[in-house]
Amino acid sequence: MRAAALLCAAALALSGCGLKPLYSGGAGGPVQTMLAGVQVAPIEGKSGWLVSNALRDRLQAGDTTPRYRLEVQLDDSIAGLGVRSDDSVARERRALRARYQLVDLSSGGVVLDATAGSDAGIDVVGSEYATIAAENTALERLSGIVADQIVARVARFARSGGKPAAVPASAGATGQ
Repeated sequence: MRAAALLCAAALALSGCGLKPLYSGGAGGPVQTMLAGVQVAPIEGKSGWLVSNALRDRLQAGDTTPRYRLEVQLDDSIAGLGVRSDDSVARERRALRARYQLVDLSSGGVVLDATAGSDAGIDVVGSEYATIAAENTALERLSGIVADQIVARVARFARSGGKPAAVPASAGATGQ
C-alpha cells in the first residue's frame, strides 16, 4: 500500500515537471519537419565523410527543398598518452571535435553556432595493423557520437521554434 502511495506521488510530481517529448508529432511534427529541411555541406577528409554520412542518416532529409545548410569543420587528432619503459607509446587518445553552423538559406544568416566533440582511448599493441584498425574503429564510433550531438542540438533549436535554446553551462563545457 505504501509503495502504491509513493508511486502515485511520484507520478503527480513528474506530471508537472514540464518535460515534453522532443519529437512529438512524429514525421509531421515541427522538429522532424525542420530536420528534413537541413542539407549537410561537404566536409573534408575521412572523418568528414564519416560524420557527413552519419548526419544524413540521422536527419533523414526528404524530397523537400532545403531550408537550412549545416556547415561543419572538424578537428581530428591522435595523441600518445601512456609510455612504456622503452619510450614507445602504449596508449593513444583520439579526439574528434566539430564546430558547426546552421545557416538559414533564405537570409544567409547563421542561426545556430555551436561545438560538439568526443574522444576515445586506444591501446597500442605490437601489431601495427591492429593499432590502425583500432584507430579507424574509434573514428567511426566518434563520428556517430558527434553526429548525434549535432542533431540533438539542432533538434532543440527546432523545438524552441527556431530560436537559439539556452545551453546549460555544464553542457557547453563538455562540447555538447
